[in-house]
Amino acid sequence: MGSAYVIGLGKSGLGAARLLRAEGFEVTLSDRNDGEALRQQQQQLAQAGIRVLLGDTFTPDPSQPLDLVVVSPGVPWDIPGLVQARELGWDVVGELALAWRYLPGIPWLCVTGTNGKTTTTALIAAIFEAAGRCAPACGNIGYAACEMAYEARHGNLKLDWAIAEMSSYQIEAGWEIKPQIAVWTTFTPDHLSRHKTLENYYNIKAHLLEQAEQKILNGDDPQLRQTLAQRWPEAHWTSIGGRDWLRQASKNRRLADPDPDPEPAQDIYREDDWVIFQGQHLVQASSLAMQGLHNQQNLLMAVAAARLAGIEPEAIATAIRSFPGVPHRLEHLGQWQGIRFVNDSKATNYDAAEVGLASVEAPVVLLAGGEAKEGEDSPWLDQIRTQASGVVLFGAAAPVFAARLQSVGYDRVECVETLDQAVPAAVAIAHRTQAKTILLSPACASFDQYPNFEVRGDHFREICLAHFQSN
Repeated sequence: MGSAYVIGLGKSGLGAARLLRAEGFEVTLSDRNDGEALRQQQQQLAQAGIRVLLGDTFTPDPSQPLDLVVVSPGVPWDIPGLVQARELGWDVVGELALAWRYLPGIPWLCVTGTNGKTTTTALIAAIFEAAGRCAPACGNIGYAACEMAYEARHGNLKLDWAIAEMSSYQIEAGWEIKPQIAVWTTFTPDHLSRHKTLENYYNIKAHLLEQAEQKILNGDDPQLRQTLAQRWPEAHWTSIGGRDWLRQASKNRRLADPDPDPEPAQDIYREDDWVIFQGQHLVQASSLAMQGLHNQQNLLMAVAAARLAGIEPEAIATAIRSFPGVPHRLEHLGQWQGIRFVNDSKATNYDAAEVGLASVEAPVVLLAGGEAKEGEDSPWLDQIRTQASGVVLFGAAAPVFAARLQSVGYDRVECVETLDQAVPAAVAIAHRTQAKTILLSPACASFDQYPNFEVRGDHFREICLAHFQSN
């Protein structure tokens, strides 16, 4: 088949290498890191016919052209080696786009957005499972997309749909993906250190929806409704506020469509505790155990996606009643001496952390910190002032966050270095202030101390459980 070079020895890179080797490619897999664990992987992969380069930076050699270069999601699309490879005319794709190529005929349902996409994707996958469809989640959660493609082509996976959570990184490297259904959950500034401008970030997200046959948009997100109401008059809009906003959206759409329905049947909304779509009362919104208005919005988007994919209402209702939630997103770890411990490690930006803080019972002791991101932090700071009886800051961002809180008149702050120190400090504050909740909602990336937010959340869970057992 030719020669392929895969960058990144993570789950996605391994899936891509395995798929390409099975499809007949000569595969080289590289990673800039080195170490004993990676060397053991190197030996195992060599036995499978996959060459592994460690401590390697991808540098194209024009005299030895490659047929395919595959990029893992964490690898920037604009590193010099990839820019040069594209200038040479080589085929450069993201891991998710590679899976798309090897799943012809399989419909895709893709979810993107700044926040909310993991919960929405997981809920959609649970609905499909309840309906007896083989449609595992992939991309940012669940399977690596190429591992799923490998199992579908060379294993026993009888795939009906591919349900993919797609970050802006994956869309940027997967321009060719054309979903049957695409969902855009929210839009706020994020990943600007990579995408440089808000406009670039927005256009990357919008491209996925532009490619989709059917579009679902969060009608309660101000940025989306201001910019997209006229762009896609055929889209399906959601609102937890009922039909009032949707009637206004219909007026906006009439500017783009001379003859729309006065009450567009494509819209989905919550009214009198019912989720209503195309005039049908589908499921009671209160049957979703997850708390917070943002999760009610996630519910609407998931139900709309499922109905557009042909899933019956009975299966939707069954899945929603039994859905346990998503690890690291407002995950309840337990209660100790009247204090509830909540893991919201997935809140890696200010907007997600603001939502997390608003969703739990106050007063709250907040644990925040890590590697700070760009973005508007004022609403988050206001939420802290309203909800938090104390804040424990940890990691690289601690002094910056402490100064920001002091600048808005909030001084109930304690700074520590690690989560191991933060939890007992938070417990002491909770007792002193009679707080109801201790919440890890960092508002930061994890990379100063952890490889990802999952490891950070797992560590928090371990600390909390050890504390319950020892006291």
